[in-house]
Amino acid sequence: MSTFGEILRTAGNYLKQHAIADADVDAWYLLVHVFGINRADFYLHRDEEAPKIQEEAYMELVEQRAKHIPLQLITGTQEFMGLEFDVTSDVLIPRQDTEVLVEEVLKVCNQTSVLDMCTGSGCIIISLAKLGNIRKAVGADLSDKALKIAEKNAGKHNIKVEFIRSNLFEKIEGVYDIVVSNPPYIPSGEIKGLMPEVRDHEPIMALDGDQDGLAFYRRIAEEGKDHLKENGTIFFEIGYNQAQDVKKILQNAGFGDIKIRKDLSGLDRVVSGRRL
Repeated sequence: MSTFGEILRTAGNYLKQHAIADADVDAWYLLVHVFGINRADFYLHRDEEAPKIQEEAYMELVEQRAKHIPLQLITGTQEFMGLEFDVTSDVLIPRQDTEVLVEEVLKVCNQTSVLDMCTGSGCIIISLAKLGNIRKAVGADLSDKALKIAEKNAGKHNIKVEFIRSNLFEKIEGVYDIVVSNPPYIPSGEIKGLMPEVRDHEPIMALDGDQDGLAFYRRIAEEGKDHLKENGTIFFEIGYNQAQDVKKILQNAGFGDIKIRKDLSGLDRVVSGRRL
């Protein structure tokens, strides 16, 4: 039998040998997941022997991570905006970068109706409904499997969101104050070059933005204006090098008052425009 300190060290070294980024961090999070331990308990008991059954379960999960299965798909959860969301391989794993998008919408969403297009896990619309004061919250996605996860997450946070299976705006009725979207925006030719965690374990339909990565921005901007109230606002998450292209797309679709926001790394991350 091994001590808690020994198995954590072994796991970290094993993940490093398999070229896992942040190996020590991932080894720690898996330890927390299996043993339900916190930092204080770990340092208090690090030289004590870990229960054998849990140690074996822990190392099985470490072996999964060594195969580049994302940590979040192993634990089944990801934190976003301070909330815990269930995730599977059927949805895009929520990223910290997307919190910038939610924070921007939160500034203007008081007593509004909000449509989240390409909702995936539902993390955007659920966070807005939980943390903001939204009058009506709707999430749309083409994937039935993604919508089941989104509905589960809404129930988990006791939030009322209407989820609609729709090929973009095909099944969407009425108009909204705000349309928000984190659409697929990776150019098709770049998919193969993504990290294996993303390329092999997250849904391609949530990543692939067609040849130039901009196909969904064009469609959502053009079709979305018919579902926005006068002076309604559209918010997009974008790739770091897409701000000017998305700005032109919005201008061509008749939007004005276009703004670009940066993420915590100083990269362009959100573009918004107002329906004139």
